[in-house]
Amino acid sequence: MNKILSKLEKRTSNRPLVDNKLALLTIIGFWLFYALIVSLRSAVMDFPQQGELAMRRFTVTAVGIILTWMLYLFLRLFDRKAINERISAAFIGAIPCAILIAVFNYWVFNIYDPVSLFDDPQKYQELTKKARELFGVTKGQEIAEIAISRYFFIISWALMFIALSYSKEVRLAERRISRLAQAAKDSELRSLRYQVNPHFLFNTLNSLSALVMRGDKQSAEAMIMNLSTFYRHSLSNDPLDEVPLGEEVELQKLYLAIEKVRYPDRLICHFDIEDGLIDLRVPGLILQPLIENAIKYGVSNTRRPVTISVRAFTDNGFAKIIISDDGEQQPAHQNDEQKRQSNGIGLANVRDRLEVRFGPDANMTYGPMENGGYQVILSIALYKNNLLPN
Repeated sequence: MNKILSKLEKRTSNRPLVDNKLALLTIIGFWLFYALIVSLRSAVMDFPQQGELAMRRFTVTAVGIILTWMLYLFLRLFDRKAINERISAAFIGAIPCAILIAVFNYWVFNIYDPVSLFDDPQKYQELTKKARELFGVTKGQEIAEIAISRYFFIISWALMFIALSYSKEVRLAERRISRLAQAAKDSELRSLRYQVNPHFLFNTLNSLSALVMRGDKQSAEAMIMNLSTFYRHSLSNDPLDEVPLGEEVELQKLYLAIEKVRYPDRLICHFDIEDGLIDLRVPGLILQPLIENAIKYGVSNTRRPVTISVRAFTDNGFAKIIISDDGEQQPAHQNDEQKRQSNGIGLANVRDRLEVRFGPDANMTYGPMENGGYQVILSIALYKNNLLPN
């Protein structure tokens, strides 16, 4: 789990939360909006020399875009920092940008050839002189007034940038959590699957040892061949892979053939799988612990033939898979049932694997039947397997 987390962090740690292209587009968009609003104001006020004003305004806009881009590069240094640090950086970083823009704006419109902006240059000079005398405004105060207005404009863009970067960080965190959850789910599925094969091998080797001790070489050889075939098929699949129900049933037939060597006169097998469910995707070896339980608590507890039945059919949008045996209930049948339910490799394993894979779209019920025997019913929503539309 730690390795997966490390890989995910390395992938995203060097990437900007807001890529350069998007940042540039937002900066250009903000400044073009500014230029449009000021141009509309100029037209409404019917200022003279609209063409000259537009050219100078375009120059100020270009410089504003460059300075805001530099602010963006500065704010990138605070990517993945605490949100209060990002906001503080934005408010501080916007100050020099606003001052530089204000100085350049004042130079363009007031120092660089100001008289060419008016039809009567002499009248412009007189009006400017009177305005300064009347209001007592110095050049420094004019620049400060422009800087304050530009500061609020730039900080608006900076806060929008922080909102974009924060939302991107949230999405990355959600994606990271989702991947970690999937990794945990895969790990749990592998763990549950690996519980099955060793348990089955232990039982089979015990049975094989008994046959060898009895000197039943023919039965022992048959069991070894079936065991080899069983493991060749079961181990060829990844523990996370799902298999068609038809394939799972064939594998269980191999397992029952192994057990039939132990109980040649007492074990009867019956399979009834609806044709439409042959391709139903189920977790590999999902039936194995249930059939093992039927052998352990049904066949081994009786001295007469016992039928183990596996049926699968559709019912109201669900696939129903029923594993049952008609073994006789012993006098202490309640203890037998409790043993079945407490079997960590049996019912609990199957229930956990269904829950991990399908969540609320699958369930399992189990218990003794009225006429004797025991059954387990698996229900799986068909639309999850693309056999019916959702």
